[in-house]
Amino acid sequence: MSRRLFIAGNWKMNLDCAGAVGLAKGLVEQIGSVVEVDLAVAPPMVYAAAVGEAIKGSRSALAAQNMFYEDNGAFTGEVSGAMLKDVGCTHAILGHSERRHVIGETDEMVNRKVVKALGDGLKVILCVGELLDQREADKTADVVTTQVRVGLEGVSAGAMSDVTIAYEPVWAIGTGKTAMPEEAQEVHAMIRGLLGDMYGVEASQATVIQYGGSVKPSNAGELLGQPDIDGALVGGAALKATDFVGIVQAGIGIRK
Repeated sequence: MSRRLFIAGNWKMNLDCAGAVGLAKGLVEQIGSVVEVDLAVAPPMVYAAAVGEAIKGSRSALAAQNMFYEDNGAFTGEVSGAMLKDVGCTHAILGHSERRHVIGETDEMVNRKVVKALGDGLKVILCVGELLDQREADKTADVVTTQVRVGLEGVSAGAMSDVTIAYEPVWAIGTGKTAMPEEAQEVHAMIRGLLGDMYGVEASQATVIQYGGSVKPSNAGELLGQPDIDGALVGGAALKATDFVGIVQAGIGIRK
């Protein structure tokens, strides 16, 4: 089955409003009307509306970096799915390693967010990945399997068409280190096999699985050329239009 590549830029807690809008406009100008790859950008939440306006009419979707699992109420600092949709978001990144390991989100909390986001009509990018000590202890498969199984608990096979899995080895995020393409492919293939056990071969083969972790133009082609790597969740390189566009072009190149 041929899956469309999906490349998303996670801007994290960076830029100011002018910088975010400028980056968004630069991406629109440089990427143009590319149709071979699905795209999304995830700016800081306070700039989502402005960035959404800047990418309006383009091929890029607007994603949120997080969301909460309640509709409204006394949840200071949180943002609901309805609020995200109100400012134009169509996707939500959930379970990012920085949310798990810096903020302290559990697998169960991530699951509540996933179920709520899908129920609210948002598409989900569910992030999974192991710490360095877990990889060195040969626990990658165990950790990732648990994160996928718990993260998707209560999600039906039909809803999986709105779910992207992003495998991000924590030791490779923002460190300049990247999993070797063969290492990344091994975990991606394991995830696809797990999804097959959970949802059946058809849903498994249709699910997009991104790689994240120091992806840049120089390594994107080799990573995206792996059979089970269907895109990238890009961090640092997403903050420069030329770098992000270079990754997109690498993706287009391997699909020609």
